[in-house]
Amino acid sequence: MKKFVLPGVFISIILCACNPTHKKLHEKIVGADSIAINYFKGDGSMDSVTAVKIIRDKNTIGQLTGLITASPTSLQDNCGYDGSIHFFKTNMVIQDIDFRMNGDRCSQFSFSFNGQRVATALSADAKKMLEALKR
Repeated sequence: MKKFVLPGVFISIILCACNPTHKKLHEKIVGADSIAINYFKGDGSMDSVTAVKIIRDKNTIGQLTGLITASPTSLQDNCGYDGSIHFFKTNMVIQDIDFRMNGDRCSQFSFSFNGQRVATALSADAKKMLEALKR
């Protein structure tokens, strides 16, 4: 029995260590000095921006960063988008993140990182925050 448990634990550790995307993303965007949030129609299409919010408050940026990077998940394709978030540092975009918050199976943040498209879960708290920031 011990022969099977030890290799399983070892493989789990390696898999977790090889995919720290959400941690590396957090390190990258936590230093942002401002963010711009584009809100789309809310039906999954990107064709019209209904609101744009610029956030410069470090606490708000930190809260949103924590929510975005909290829970890695598998990327759901063909979900559409309800908005996009652009993280800036000294007037340069350091990361673009799309989000879908109005789809039952597709509540996610999605982004390109190290040449791959990946996702993190968009929680109920993240949705509340994005809705509050829109007002």
